[in-house]
This record gives sequence, structure tokens and C-alpha cells, in this order.
Amino acid sequence: MAKKRKTAGAASSSKQQEPLINITEEEQWRIIRDSGILHKIKKTDGDSESEVAEGEPLLSPLTEEIFSAMTLIIPHSFLLLMMEILIHYQYGRRPTYKALFDRMITGVPILAIFIFYTCRYRHRRPVQAFLFVLALICGGRLIWLINFENWRSVMKLSPPLATMWVYTIVRLDLAPATLSLIIVGLWVRYKHLRLVLT
Repeated sequence: MAKKRKTAGAASSSKQQEPLINITEEEQWRIIRDSGILHKIKKTDGDSESEVAEGEPLLSPLTEEIFSAMTLIIPHSFLLLMMEILIHYQYGRRPTYKALFDRMITGVPILAIFIFYTCRYRHRRPVQAFLFVLALICGGRLIWLINFENWRSVMKLSPPLATMWVYTIVRLDLAPATLSLIIVGLWVRYKHLRLVLT
């Protein structure tokens, strides 16, 4: 009796696994295409992507400006710190943490404000002209300072001048940056100045 039940159960399960209607795969795809269900799925996926693309930007313009400025403020602040340390060691002095902290606490906020506003209006012609003139002044003044001033003036003025010169060259367009470097180089050659201390 148990054997009859098992064979009857096996026969009924094999009947359940067979499909009621045999449709070829090509016929199934034709039915799916004709129903239009694939187009509805694609449209809903496309709508969610277009909402992200066409909707509000992920960051506000002010946030992007702040981020752009921070990507320049941080390296130039470290450049100022490095120049401060190097100028001390150049004259045989060991800088103290307090002196470096005092120098950075006053220099970085000014540098940050300057970088933020020049980043914001970088592509305007008056700002490019201002940066060009500033590059000429900083470069010429730094080289003149190294050649003619005493060591205390060099230690005090050359780190900010060097930082500003590097920043102006970085933010200028290629042609004005190259022209300002050429003009400073010609002025150094004309005045027979040195860039290396003896």
C-alpha cells in the first residue's frame, strides 16, 4: 500500500512539472515585445536616472567654490610653512613651534581669503591682469630682497612673497604666466642679480 502511494505521488509530481502549454522561446520573446513591458521598465529606469541628472545638483555653487578654494588653500598654506622653515635653516636658525604657529595664524587667514576671491573670479580679465601685475611685483621684489636686504628682512618677507609668487603663477592662464616669468627673468639678467646666496 505504501508503494502504491509513493508511485502515485511521483506520477502526480511529474505531471505538475510539465508546462500546460508548450511555447517556443522565440514565441515567448514575441509576446513580451508585443506587450510593451520591456519599454515600460526601460522608461522607469531612465526616469530615475534623468531625475538625478536633471534635478538639483549634488553641491550648491558656494559649496563647490569653497571646495575649489580649499584645494588651493591647503597646499599653499603648507608652502608658506615650508618656506618659513627653509628660510630659518638657510640662515642657521632653528625655528620654534611658537614662531611658526604665530606666523601661520596670521598668514593663513589672509591667504585663504585672497585665494577664495581670486578663485571665484579667476576667469575675468581684470583679475587676470591683477594676478599678472602681482606676479611681476612678487617675483621682482623677492629676487631684489634676496640680493640687497639684510637677513632679518629676508627672513621676514621672503616666505609670503615666495608663496604669493607661486600662487599667482599657478592661477594665471598659461600665456600671462609664461610672460610674467620671462619678464622677471629678463629683469634679473638686466640688473645682474643672483638667485643663489653665497
